[in-house]
Amino acid sequence: MQRFFVVAALVLLQRWPMVFSLNQEGEDLLQVKLGLDDHRNALANWDPNDSTPCSWAGITCSNITGTSGKPSVTGVDLHDLDLSGPFPASFCRLPNLSFLSLSLNFINSTLLNSSILPCPALTHLDLSQNLLVGSLPSALSSLPLLRYLDLTGNNFTGAIPLSFALFPSLQILSLTANLLNETIPEFLGNISTLQELNLAYNPFASGPIPFSLANLSNLQTIWLAGCGRIGQIPPTLSRLKKLINLDLSSNLLTGTIPDTLSGLGSAVQIELYNNSLSGYFPTGLSNITTLSRFDSAMNLLSGPIPDDVFSIPLLESLHLYQNTFNGSLPATAAKAGKLVELRIFSNHLSGSLPAELGTNSPLMFLDLSGNQLTGEIPKGICDGGKLQEILLINNYLSGSLPEGLGRCRTLTRIRLANNRLSGDVPAGMWGLPHVSIMELTDNSFSGGIAPSIAEAANLSNLLIAGNQFNGIIPEGISSLSKLYEFSASDNQLAGPLPESLGLLTELGQLDLHNNSLSGELLTGIQSWRRLTKLNLANNEFSGKIPLELGNLPVLNYLDLSGNVLSGEIPIQLQNLKLNQFNLSSNQLSGPIPPIFHNEAYKTSFLGNPGLCADFNDLCPSNDSNRHGRSKFFWLLCAIFLFAALVFVVGIALFYWKYRSIKRGKKMMDKSKWTLTSFHKLGFSEYEILDSLDEDNVIGSGASGKVYKVVLGNNEAVAVKKLWKTKSLKNDGVNQQETACDAFDSEVATLGKIRHKNIVKLWCCCSHRECKLLVYEYMPNGSLGDLLHSSKASLLDWPTRFKIALDAAEGLCYLHHDCVPPIVHRDVKSNNILLDAEFGAKVSDFGVAKMVDANGKGPQSMSVIAGSCGYIAPEYAYTLRVNEKSDIYSFGVVILELVTGKPSVCPEFGEKDLVKWVCSNIQQKGEESVIDSKLDNCYKVEIAKVLHIGLHCTSNLPINRPSMRRVVKMLVEVCEESKPTLLPKDGKLSPYYYEEDPGSVA
Repeated sequence: MQRFFVVAALVLLQRWPMVFSLNQEGEDLLQVKLGLDDHRNALANWDPNDSTPCSWAGITCSNITGTSGKPSVTGVDLHDLDLSGPFPASFCRLPNLSFLSLSLNFINSTLLNSSILPCPALTHLDLSQNLLVGSLPSALSSLPLLRYLDLTGNNFTGAIPLSFALFPSLQILSLTANLLNETIPEFLGNISTLQELNLAYNPFASGPIPFSLANLSNLQTIWLAGCGRIGQIPPTLSRLKKLINLDLSSNLLTGTIPDTLSGLGSAVQIELYNNSLSGYFPTGLSNITTLSRFDSAMNLLSGPIPDDVFSIPLLESLHLYQNTFNGSLPATAAKAGKLVELRIFSNHLSGSLPAELGTNSPLMFLDLSGNQLTGEIPKGICDGGKLQEILLINNYLSGSLPEGLGRCRTLTRIRLANNRLSGDVPAGMWGLPHVSIMELTDNSFSGGIAPSIAEAANLSNLLIAGNQFNGIIPEGISSLSKLYEFSASDNQLAGPLPESLGLLTELGQLDLHNNSLSGELLTGIQSWRRLTKLNLANNEFSGKIPLELGNLPVLNYLDLSGNVLSGEIPIQLQNLKLNQFNLSSNQLSGPIPPIFHNEAYKTSFLGNPGLCADFNDLCPSNDSNRHGRSKFFWLLCAIFLFAALVFVVGIALFYWKYRSIKRGKKMMDKSKWTLTSFHKLGFSEYEILDSLDEDNVIGSGASGKVYKVVLGNNEAVAVKKLWKTKSLKNDGVNQQETACDAFDSEVATLGKIRHKNIVKLWCCCSHRECKLLVYEYMPNGSLGDLLHSSKASLLDWPTRFKIALDAAEGLCYLHHDCVPPIVHRDVKSNNILLDAEFGAKVSDFGVAKMVDANGKGPQSMSVIAGSCGYIAPEYAYTLRVNEKSDIYSFGVVILELVTGKPSVCPEFGEKDLVKWVCSNIQQKGEESVIDSKLDNCYKVEIAKVLHIGLHCTSNLPINRPSMRRVVKMLVEVCEESKPTLLPKDGKLSPYYYEEDPGSVA
């Protein structure tokens, strides 16, 4: 028996390499790993000591029929791992590989035919959101079993290969958001198995929609948005009986919607917006020889929407906005039994809406704004019980509002401004629980604001200006904890302001001018920390101006003119940084505060006989007694000089005594401060505390003031002093992010990270009454303040490019090198600070959040953080945040650098900067949006950076590049433009750190 065990052991030792060595598939995958840069060490468990790769990250195995039954690799899923390098040819040595996904990485170089062959079993290939360049490989069609091919979001150029007509089994073809610049070929109509064709957002050469697409009888989705399509919609598309989604938006299509589209029996969604579609397209237009005949012909281009489009039985969503349709909305729209979403704004529709619209369908979203509609709003508009948005602004609608709107508890947005509507607003409508915006501006509504408004818990914008509302403002308005804008000017409201109005912590704009409101102005308004605009002009307010107005930190618009206010102007108003200030036509008296003694405020105090200031001739004069007054001039001067001498001596004695007492008290108070340092300091907290006076203030915001403090060694630091505020709570849940939260967030974030493009936090000081954050001082202030001021000429294109690259590197560090990743949540030009050499650093981490380290997707936030014009569309709607939200905001900053314009501007109308840029590029070309102050010699580089900004601001988060990819694209622009954009040291170091970054706990 002993001899048997010895022999067995010898046999086992002989076979040891065979039993435990890695199989061939594992060896092939190790070759893959060697060819890729694994920045996150995501492939760490690919261990050559394993016998098979089946337990490795991203690898799926199964027993393959017809083999020995041993596990074989059938799937490789390595998406979103920050892998870089060329596409590994070793993948296609795996004989049974059927699924391969490398999406959301940095796979680069060209995709060679030799790299993707043979792959005999491959059915699913996803290389979307990478950096692949060059031509599409023609050998893809040689993969016999390939059913899914997604190359979205790369940089492929040139034409779609002729070989693509030969795919034997392909069902999904996605080439969206590349740089394909030749025609959309007719031969795509030969892929008979195709179910989805996604070619959107490529710069294809202008041309018609291929008629051959009608041959794809299995097609379910056509996505040709933004492809430069011209001409008419082919009537033959009606042959696509399985088509579910037709998207031809954002092209240059003309003519009519073919009646035959009613034959799309399976269609659920039709997107034809942002074209030049109409009901008619006149033939012989090229024969017109006179301007008048041309104008007459062009009028024919507006025609009605075909009735038949609403007879598609499964139609749920129809987007026809921004076209040239006229005529009335077809009566068949009311009979579309499954219609959920109807958006036909910005056309020329007229006439009445169908009386039964909304009665027979589960209508949720209705937007017919910017037309010429008349008549009444249909009575049953919410009878389907699901209506969430009704937008009918800028029409000629009349009559009263349907009573049913008062019972429509699903509503979230009501926008009916600029119509001719009248009568009382249904009482229940004031208190709808989910409405966030109620806009009834510029109509003829009457009656009062119902007390039920207290139930509108989600209301953030109440816009009812330009009507005939009367009565008082209900006390219940204090229940609107999310109210940001209350605009009720040009009405007949009366009575005093409710005391509870001062409790609204989120209130940003209050405009009640041109009413009959009376009583005294509110005191106890400390909660108005976010108020930027207060307009109470032309009412009947009396009493004194509250001192508290001067303590509102961000108020920049104050108009109290046309009332009967009395008393003196509070000296505290000098604390405000006002762009608009008007106290005229009151009964104010006494001196005008010195800060207002300049020409900018010359008309701000007219019509107050009791006020006196020589700078604008407010002091009453009388020539008849001027001579008499001169007799006492010298006597008065003598008395004044003597009094001044006594006063100065008294002040000097008092100041000496006060300093003695204060010095002892301050030293005692300083002992109560707690200092926490994050770097080696060359100063003490006492130097900081001694310099926090108003003369050193360099900025203020909703959370506090910022001081410039020059230390004893002549170095400067910036000190943020946070306000002492209390958070508003409801059932134990915070309803706002307080200054305390901001302090904790900044300390938790900046205290543990180190990067040359993140502002340095030297230390923090905390006290029971106050909190201080001490940063490195940035002499050139914020990018926003500099770029949008008279000093913008200092920012030439190389400087702007350097700022963009610096800020991108800072955000890249937060997203990719911190563990867990950090999302800033308030990226904007005002939070990018500039040092003496215009180097950029990301600042203000008061609302930053750490992303789920387990990779479970975006996190939900209780409130929206961020600034108007920078907030990503999906974040505003879903409150779910991840790195893609920051990338959108950074894209807006890039567009600011390119255009020189702010994120929101009256010039844009209702658009923000992103929409303004996209609209102008489409209509006038790229050069129309580039800042005229920039030198034309950089136009090629500017255009490339513009494209990066547009890529970052894509509506779909999946189409936005990661910050690491943004940095890479910017670096490539710089390298291609040497030496004009290269930094002064001639080096590029996207991942340079001041110290070891470590991980963020």
